[in-house]
Amino acid sequence: MSPERLKIHTRPELNDGRLILAFSGWMDGGNVSTGTVEWLVEALGAQKAADIAPEGFYIYNFPGSMEISSLFRPHTKIEDGLIEAYQPPTNTFFCDKGNDLLLFSGREPNLNWSDFADCLFSFASQAGISAVYFIGSVAGTVPHTREPRLMSTVSDESLKPALEPYGVTFTDYEGPASFSTYLMTLASGRGFRMVSLVAEIPAYIQGTNPKSIEAVIRKLAGMLGLQVNLDRLRATSDAWEKRLNDALERESELATHIRKLEEDYDNEVFDTQMGDLKEWLQRRGVRVD
Repeated sequence: MSPERLKIHTRPELNDGRLILAFSGWMDGGNVSTGTVEWLVEALGAQKAADIAPEGFYIYNFPGSMEISSLFRPHTKIEDGLIEAYQPPTNTFFCDKGNDLLLFSGREPNLNWSDFADCLFSFASQAGISAVYFIGSVAGTVPHTREPRLMSTVSDESLKPALEPYGVTFTDYEGPASFSTYLMTLASGRGFRMVSLVAEIPAYIQGTNPKSIEAVIRKLAGMLGLQVNLDRLRATSDAWEKRLNDALERESELATHIRKLEEDYDNEVFDTQMGDLKEWLQRRGVRVD
């Protein structure tokens, strides 16, 4: 690992510390991954501790249409012919010493996964971290009126009993791997226990999903013994759900779709077909973000 890639501002010394990871992009539907960490950073008053420099980890000049390639490029703001801002990807550690907690929010790297992992694990080791928790989300058949299902992958079988009281199911999956999965293949060898917690969120909803963020934080706080006041987040979640329910009242066909999802969810039917529900919503301009 190049020392220039990991920029340490302060080196905390935590006692049996925990690291919570969030990545934008893959497995951040509804901004549940990044939204969870960003909310905890603010609620806990966590302070910036280190950054991983973006150079060498991202593809900026991705070939393809402008719509596709724009997803990979840094963000800029230009006003009256002058560049006001240029923002490449950020990857930042925050520390809450009172809870022996590190929080990380970044963008999943496109390149050099091993070097990025070295940066993460190196700082975690220096800070006294013993356990790593990745938070993610995937689109599924859960209706917006129900608690999201929480799926888990663990680096060691012995971690499962502590998770079972929180209603998690353990993942069965085969397909493209995420960077968090790559980290889990390395975790035990680097001296860390690692848990992945992935919320299943409604596939038909666009934008930030505060209800799923609240549900994840509530369960994560229980697992880690965090004392956090969720009143403000719960109010945001309730307002979000009300806006969506108000939209449903004007769309009887959509309401029928949702009632079927609720019935299948309550009866633990997992093969519900979403069909073109998401497209149907977009075509009618029904959005909650």
